[in-house]
Amino acid sequence: MPYEAIRAVPVRHYGRWVAAVVVVAVLGALAYGFSQGKIIWHTVGIKLLDHTVLTGVWHTVLISVCAMAMGLVLGVLFAVMRLSKNPVTGAVAWLYIWFFRGTPVYVQLLMWFNLSLIFHTINLMPLYKNDTVAVMTPFVAALLGLGLNEGAYMAEIVRAGIQSVDEGQTEAAHALGMTGPRTMARIVLPQAMRVIIPPTGNEFINMLKTSSLVSVVQYGELLRATSDIGISSNAIMEMFFVASVWYLVLTSVFSVGQFYLERRFARGSLRSLPLTPWQKVRANLAGMATLRRPKVG
Repeated sequence: MPYEAIRAVPVRHYGRWVAAVVVVAVLGALAYGFSQGKIIWHTVGIKLLDHTVLTGVWHTVLISVCAMAMGLVLGVLFAVMRLSKNPVTGAVAWLYIWFFRGTPVYVQLLMWFNLSLIFHTINLMPLYKNDTVAVMTPFVAALLGLGLNEGAYMAEIVRAGIQSVDEGQTEAAHALGMTGPRTMARIVLPQAMRVIIPPTGNEFINMLKTSSLVSVVQYGELLRATSDIGISSNAIMEMFFVASVWYLVLTSVFSVGQFYLERRFARGSLRSLPLTPWQKVRANLAGMATLRRPKVG
């Protein structure tokens, strides 16, 4: 007699359903609590597209992108300096990283904004000379405070990425007659990008939120714009919700970009690329179709 075909019966996961019900109940309770609070939600919807708020959103994106670009350039520079065999450049790089990672961003912003208390003029001899108050505008103070601080963190990220590349790659490049800078630019850094990209994306997402601190130097970013509207219209909490919504939108958009960037640089190192959000949705829908236990004859 031939063997009967085996019919696979999926196992029911009751714990998953219980956990889902508990989570949905908690979220429903939170939503009900906020709906009963003294919050004018209509104001939140109106002020989301207010001209002042949109200007603050643009300033937030601008200062975040500029500070991140500055931090990335400084990070690559000081990472290479720290890995250099020159003891002077290595010590200078270590000192830079130690100082800017060891002091709060809030303090650094205030120091740059009040630099005129120490130096009344900025004198670069034949190149440039001007009053410090005129030079150290809110944007410049915010850029220096965020960019220099970010450069210290990016230096460590880039250093870790460079050290993740096998030393044999450098030795092979030198055997072919390539110079040190050319080896770094053509061989080491492209391979290190796979390690550098994920934490760099996280740093930029964090930069979008850290940019709210620049309101202390009078820069008109998102938090300052919403706070000014809230104080003048007596809708303080409503405007905080407006700011939170926009921060969530910005971080979500750039998180999607980070995912696809990581996915691109993962080619060649993974046997199968991670699923895109749409592919994950399709896989979950296909999995839900098999939850029911099939009838066994």
